[in-house]
Amino acid sequence: MKIVVQVKLMPEPEEAAALRSTLRTVNDLACWVSRVAFARGVPREYELRKHTYAHLKAEGLGAQAAQHVIKKVRDAYTTLHANLRAGNLGKPKSRRRVKAESKPIVFRPEAAQPYDDRCLSWQYDQQSVSIWTTAGRIKNVRFACSGDALKTLRDYRKGESDLIERDGVFYLIATCDVPEAEAYEPDGFIGVDLGIVNIATTSTGYQAAGRGLGRYRKRQLDLRRKLQKKRTKSAKRRLKERSRREQRHVKNINHIIAKTIVTDAERTSAGISLEELRGIRQRVRLRKPQRVQLHSWAFAQLGDFIVYKAKRVGVPLVFVDPAYTSQTCAECGHVDKRNRVDQGLFICRGCGVVAHADRNASRNIAARGAAVWTAGRESRVPVTP
Repeated sequence: MKIVVQVKLMPEPEEAAALRSTLRTVNDLACWVSRVAFARGVPREYELRKHTYAHLKAEGLGAQAAQHVIKKVRDAYTTLHANLRAGNLGKPKSRRRVKAESKPIVFRPEAAQPYDDRCLSWQYDQQSVSIWTTAGRIKNVRFACSGDALKTLRDYRKGESDLIERDGVFYLIATCDVPEAEAYEPDGFIGVDLGIVNIATTSTGYQAAGRGLGRYRKRQLDLRRKLQKKRTKSAKRRLKERSRREQRHVKNINHIIAKTIVTDAERTSAGISLEELRGIRQRVRLRKPQRVQLHSWAFAQLGDFIVYKAKRVGVPLVFVDPAYTSQTCAECGHVDKRNRVDQGLFICRGCGVVAHADRNASRNIAARGAAVWTAGRESRVPVTP
């Protein structure tokens, strides 16, 4: 299982200038490689290397840095073509799709630059790195991270690391190949119903309310609107200072919720059953005031956190179809649209049971998870006569 660990670099002023110059140089050259690739119909990486490698070397890049720039460009076009095939950039001839197809990919000056072990070496005991720059190799650049992150780096770091710059601060994002724990045989499943009003509701009784997060998002939105209307230098500075603050806050909440759910499952030797919600933003039709809530709903991030935390401790996990889980009675199985009286109330028209709507849905998800797990273990081979 691959996870990433982010560490903060603490370079001296002259070292920071060299790192900044390196990022600007490699990304400017990546834009040039992108224009060459676009003009030649985006050839394979080996052919693209024949057209660009000599120029990159002449511009002062090292051999490995030049290779990484070419590979970064080719990977960017591979991702673009995958998004086009999946329809993520709209239908053919739509404005967004035509814009993406009609010009070369452009890289931001502070965009990430990959480094391998030839360009970057780690000294874990000293918490420092030696890193290649266009001004030469810089040694003993200090970095800061938590104790758990340092242990993960020391034990499992493998492959490339990315150098990025955010608001004048440099970070290294390292890939770590962490072994998955062997999954145990679950004693039942915990169903997890994801939502906006209640971020997560489990069949065991845990509920993470979204009211506080909704208020926080509204405050941030109102503040951004006020600052954007002022259009002064101080307002722009405040906007820059607050950038990504909401994103970090939501990420921290999702980490806490995911850890609580996985810990509960591990403690009770249960599995976790999650809804498969991909494509929900395209399927759901809402009025304009509600669209902000839907498109700021970080259900995919929460799901990813639950998945990787479950794999690390060996908790079995399955995905189920969420269709009609909110309309189905967990007691008698009666399905009726009228069963869902409102957002929080469920009254079965068949047996008359009254329950919290999200709790009822989570029980249905748990039952479907157990069925999926059992079906996956059953043999489909015909019996030999």
